[in-house]
Amino acid sequence: MTGWTLDEMAALAAGEIEDGACVNLGIGLPERVADHLPPGLEIVLHSENGILGMGPRPGAGQEDFDLINAGKKPVTLLAGGSYFHHADSFAMMRGGHIDLCIMGAFEVSMAGDLANWSSGADGVPAVGGAMDLAAGARRVRILTTHRTRQGAPKLVRAITLPATGRGVVDRVYSDLAILDPAGDRFLVRRLAPGVDMTMLAAATGAPVERRD
Repeated sequence: MTGWTLDEMAALAAGEIEDGACVNLGIGLPERVADHLPPGLEIVLHSENGILGMGPRPGAGQEDFDLINAGKKPVTLLAGGSYFHHADSFAMMRGGHIDLCIMGAFEVSMAGDLANWSSGADGVPAVGGAMDLAAGARRVRILTTHRTRQGAPKLVRAITLPATGRGVVDRVYSDLAILDPAGDRFLVRRLAPGVDMTMLAAATGAPVERRD
């Protein structure tokens, strides 16, 4: 098998979260990070619909559909967790109280520009809280497949979709590699199993350079 599975990608992202961090997980693939947090660390998960202290997904048959994340998926609440108004949640995001946000993406440029919403035919009604998080979180990391379902690269020289944030992304976890936007290229921090630089370059719409 070539590349990482979705859960392996989520585990890689989870493994680089610092002890004591307050972390927002975006809708979709980033939600899996909650299931892979390293034991023994105090990592507080925030959900923009008004949860602090969110836990992993509940087991089958244990779902409480009054306890959901921003993506309307059932979650759990850890001891000491809390609920609060949506406006207070956005005040946390806009006030710089989120240490790290892990989001999905349609496109990421080598300058760290992010596009993760679209109003086109297959788009979404609005950007939601993504712009608030991109602007307010202290760090933004992306968890995404390296290519679209049609095979087009998501890591590009310049984004072509509406910008969620400019120069905000500091790391990308894809199924092929872990990469950092570096202005005029992507720096490759780690390659997935079965992936070499030739394969990665062919799947990326911008220059890539290996840095160990």
